[in-house]
Amino acid sequence: MPNMDKTGPAGQGPMTGRGLGPCGGGMRRGCLRGFGMGRGFGFGYRRQVTLTKDEEKKILEADLKDIEVEKEAIQRRLKEMK
Repeated sequence: MPNMDKTGPAGQGPMTGRGLGPCGGGMRRGCLRGFGMGRGFGFGYRRQVTLTKDEEKKILEADLKDIEVEKEAIQRRLKEMK
């Protein structure tokens, strides 16, 4: 994801890439925000994705790690502002 600003490739929005970046965790699944089939065209279909407990656990652990990293960045920024 360019610029790490959650806008996806070429600024087309989330879930428009191939899921190969840090959000995909190498699993090409996206950031657990809908598992969409979007390609940035504004149309398409969505299909139901069924995950095993192990797959869901990996995704949730990756999400938790991302949240912790974001929390640390916010805390650093707040510290800088004091």
